[in-house]
Amino acid sequence: MQMRKEATVARDVPAREIPSGTPITLKAGDPIIITQSLGGSYTVMTPVGFLARIDGKDADAIGEPVVAEDAAADEGKTTEQRAWDQLKTCYDPEIPVNIVDLGLVYSCTLSPLPDGGDKIDVKFTLTAPGCGMGDVLREDIRGKLLTVPGIKDADVQVVFDPPWSLQMMSDAAKLQLGMM
Repeated sequence: MQMRKEATVARDVPAREIPSGTPITLKAGDPIIITQSLGGSYTVMTPVGFLARIDGKDADAIGEPVVAEDAAADEGKTTEQRAWDQLKTCYDPEIPVNIVDLGLVYSCTLSPLPDGGDKIDVKFTLTAPGCGMGDVLREDIRGKLLTVPGIKDADVQVVFDPPWSLQMMSDAAKLQLGMM
């Protein structure tokens, strides 16, 4: 959700600069402004004016609750449906729309593993080829997919063909961003 909430960092916390993806540490006592809270991560404005992403597991460091998963919400769903649900919890840290509705996910396929469970292969792209957040998003996607019951392995790749364009966005995303 879009927000603008002032907070103070309670403990040293790892973060990633946006859009470079460079790891940084926000220090205890730093004043920040939380600008976005989506998909279990937070986008914050740092004391020097640039944006950074904080993982949801560190939400307590900025005065926000660490949210637990709701397993009951997955009842009756296939592994593929659960995987797509998890993909919809991944967000570009600068855009308040999930990567599925942005049209960034090009494929998501499951294949059975010999020892049981499934391997999932995901190909996704970025809104801009030079964005440094690609590896951060890739690891976010991979980590979330590996929490899906039945998925034992995940291969998540950033691709740039075809190049992403605004036409790949869902109507819901366009509407949410005021483009319709």
